[in-house]
Amino acid sequence: MSHLVVRGRRINWTLVLVLGYLFYLLLGAMVFQLLEKQAEAQSRDQFQLEKLKFLQNYTCLDKQALEQFVQVILEAWEKGVNPEGNSTNPSNWDFSNSFFFAGTVVTTIGYGNLAPSTVAGQVFCVFYALFGVPLNLAFLNQLGKGLNAHLLTLERWVHKPGRARVQLQTLALALFLTAGTLLFLVFPPMIFSYVEGWSYGEGFYFTFITLSTIGFGDYVVGTDPNKHYISMYRSLAAIWIVFGLAWLALVFNLGADLMEKFLQLKWHKPGTAEEWVQFEPQVSSEGMGAGAQPTSWGK
Repeated sequence: MSHLVVRGRRINWTLVLVLGYLFYLLLGAMVFQLLEKQAEAQSRDQFQLEKLKFLQNYTCLDKQALEQFVQVILEAWEKGVNPEGNSTNPSNWDFSNSFFFAGTVVTTIGYGNLAPSTVAGQVFCVFYALFGVPLNLAFLNQLGKGLNAHLLTLERWVHKPGRARVQLQTLALALFLTAGTLLFLVFPPMIFSYVEGWSYGEGFYFTFITLSTIGFGDYVVGTDPNKHYISMYRSLAAIWIVFGLAWLALVFNLGADLMEKFLQLKWHKPGTAEEWVQFEPQVSSEGMGAGAQPTSWGK
């Protein structure tokens, strides 16, 4: 396990990264909330006023009034105000939502359904991402190493005298993938479908699109104005995203490594089955925002 040496004292590097990462997310949440919440409240009040005027003049509606109201709706939507809601709906920039937004910034998911509307918020977002994305890569790199270490531990746990090394690695990998699939891809959609009112398929779609950092923004948790969510709902979702990113990044790179080994065996140097299984997963820092580089497995 990596350590830092400060004035002769050894400090756990993983712990430093975890605490630093959490502090950075909390800092971002507080600043985004401070910069954006008041502007959102003003936009929401203005939209409600315009909607009231529109309804009062509905009997004498003309084309110009309709186009003007449509423009008001578009501007409100761009600022994160849901036209279906009212002034009593929870803010998009309360602490929990701001924490979730900070997580989507540093992980580069970027759903696109919410963005800073103030100049100060936009400037802060740029510099926050400038430092936050490298921090996220370093954190997920360390997290990936931890996952790989658990994979090695799992391999030792399933070890039995007389069992071939290739069998041990295959069994350990199967258990690792099964546990991760259940924890990050199977159970979360059940929770999301229950809380959000989605089908299981929609929940699974959101889960995969999020953890792969594609982030279309067509499905986002905690955004229905007709539902009342617990205060920490989106913050917990952000934590799930961070760990899910590291796991899925490792899976993708294991798959890429297997494909590379398969092609090498098929077209270049045929070898044994054991050579095909003994790969070295390297989680790339490109794409996916994961950046984890776990230690070699199978050596």
